[in-house]
Amino acid sequence: MTQPHVTQLAGQIAALSDGRTRRMIAIAGAPGSGKSTIVAELAKRIPGSAIVPMDGFHQDNDILTARGRLHRKGAPDTFDTGAMLRVLQEVARGGAVSVPVFDRGADAVVPDGALIPATADIILVEGNYLLLDTPGWREMHEMWDLTVLLDVPPDELRRRLVRRWTDHDLTPQQAQDRAASNDLPNAQTVMAQSIVPDIRLKSA
Repeated sequence: MTQPHVTQLAGQIAALSDGRTRRMIAIAGAPGSGKSTIVAELAKRIPGSAIVPMDGFHQDNDILTARGRLHRKGAPDTFDTGAMLRVLQEVARGGAVSVPVFDRGADAVVPDGALIPATADIILVEGNYLLLDTPGWREMHEMWDLTVLLDVPPDELRRRLVRRWTDHDLTPQQAQDRAASNDLPNAQTVMAQSIVPDIRLKSA
């Protein structure tokens, strides 16, 4: 995504603010599509905005281990969508709200890890599966005032995902295997099962 796209999108989102009602903006995309980077840039450009990350709703590793799903952590069914919906509904009502965040170093959720201030009237909700047309995720759709889907060509997405793991000291083969076994299937789910967004941003 180029800088002019960020500027244009920030303007479109900021225009939704009426100073009275909180606006909930869903920014979705596959793993490696650049969601976190773009959302952080949008937050800098949009006065009165705050971020709610989907990653704060990972299920606990002990729960995933008991379910035999730890190896697929990050797949749609490994998130607590019920808790996420409840928190988003509280955020949408207004006021100061504590939200969980994910500590990647500890590989664990930090409850109440961030505070949405009462003054925030644009809420940027960031995550892979926000637009999935499947149970658990579908129930969130009525909350969105604007939906954005980041669209990255498959070859570029694969390159980014492999590089993500080599940056974490995996060998090139290990990185390719890791991307192929989890990240790329999740990416395919995002692109195949998401609803049509209000805005689709293509990235080379």
